[in-house]
Amino acid sequence: MLSVSVFGIGYTGTVSAACLAEQGHRVIAVDIDRDKVEAVNAGRTPIVEERLDALVSANHNAGRLSATTDIAEAVLSTDVSIVCVGTPSEASGAIGLSYVTALCRSIGQVLAEKKGSHSVIMRSTLVPGTMEGVCVPELEKASGLKAGTDFGVGYFPEFLREGTAVADYFDPCLIVYGAMDEATMTALRDLNADLPGKHHAVDMKTAEMIKYTSNSWRAAKITFANEIGNIAKSVGVDGQAVMKILCSDDKVAMTPYFLRPGFAFGGSCLPKDLRALRFLANSNAVAAPLLEGVLAANENQIARAETLVKSFEGRTVGMVGISFKPGTDDLRESPLAALASRLIDSGYEVRIYDPSVKEAYDEGMSGAGRGNDKVADLPSLLIGDLAELTALSDIIVVGHRYKEVVEPLSALIGQKPIVDLARLSPNAVSEGLYEGICW
Repeated sequence: MLSVSVFGIGYTGTVSAACLAEQGHRVIAVDIDRDKVEAVNAGRTPIVEERLDALVSANHNAGRLSATTDIAEAVLSTDVSIVCVGTPSEASGAIGLSYVTALCRSIGQVLAEKKGSHSVIMRSTLVPGTMEGVCVPELEKASGLKAGTDFGVGYFPEFLREGTAVADYFDPCLIVYGAMDEATMTALRDLNADLPGKHHAVDMKTAEMIKYTSNSWRAAKITFANEIGNIAKSVGVDGQAVMKILCSDDKVAMTPYFLRPGFAFGGSCLPKDLRALRFLANSNAVAAPLLEGVLAANENQIARAETLVKSFEGRTVGMVGISFKPGTDDLRESPLAALASRLIDSGYEVRIYDPSVKEAYDEGMSGAGRGNDKVADLPSLLIGDLAELTALSDIIVVGHRYKEVVEPLSALIGQKPIVDLARLSPNAVSEGLYEGICW
């Protein structure tokens, strides 16, 4: 078993740290946010994610998981450092590397003092060439050492879906990694040894490209399904039925997971990674009309939902869901938050039912409200009781299909204006007071 320091106590970092500890490794999680560090050291997760709280608690109690704000302590006392900090979009759409470069410099400075071997493995999403062109030079400059010889370097992209991240970790859809040196490649094999599935050991630039290709493909599938759904609805056809039958053709090796007409995509990965890949293509004078169209079509889907809401009378809107997907409290680039903001700006009074987001605020989690740059004073808009929400609202917007909302909201179809972005029932079609976004 390895001794591992995980940098960044966000979604990827917390899940990676807890799951590595569950596999038996000794893990130190590192972050500048003292609240997150204190949460882990108290055996609590700083984020909402299924099964994560139990993993953090159990492995902290077993002595395999701890946290610190001290970078030097973490590097000097571990064999491997795994970097999971964010790479948010710049205003231009280019990948934002400020967190990555700052951390590379900090880790490099400690490597200059460390005796013995150490590997630095990046999990942050990086456009192809970033490891070789940015991360390695920063580490070498700060340490005065040679990468691949004096210390190890590797890239290990993650394919975790928020809401099912722990399950995805232990039953991965893809295992991809690359390294400059054999010692780091061995460490990566060891970290993944007991996970099912084929291991794809590639060069670092290929691993970087696979991550972007995966996220861009997921985003493209969502948008393609939405456009088919919109067109199908315009001619009186059920787009979900069309896509369901199309996906039954398993000869094209296409998962149906994202091919379900509905609302826009969001979150911490798909929007920014599409922008970054588009920027990379433009920088290299490569035409990328699909990427341009995917982002534009995604914005169009949010505008479409707004138009449907405004087609009904009433000024009070009850939204079921505000996070970017159900089962998480993450608001980064949430299309539902964007829709709420548009409605508020248009003079609507908005109230929101989202159990995960409310739990994060009620429990005082350090990550509560993370990524919310759209809805002012969000906690005051949250309502914990669905019946109260529907009683207060002139119009209901169904953004997430939580199990507990299906029956009571289905009973309201035809009784109260409903804009359904998640499809309460496969038999529900737009008629009268009910509008499905793609059906």
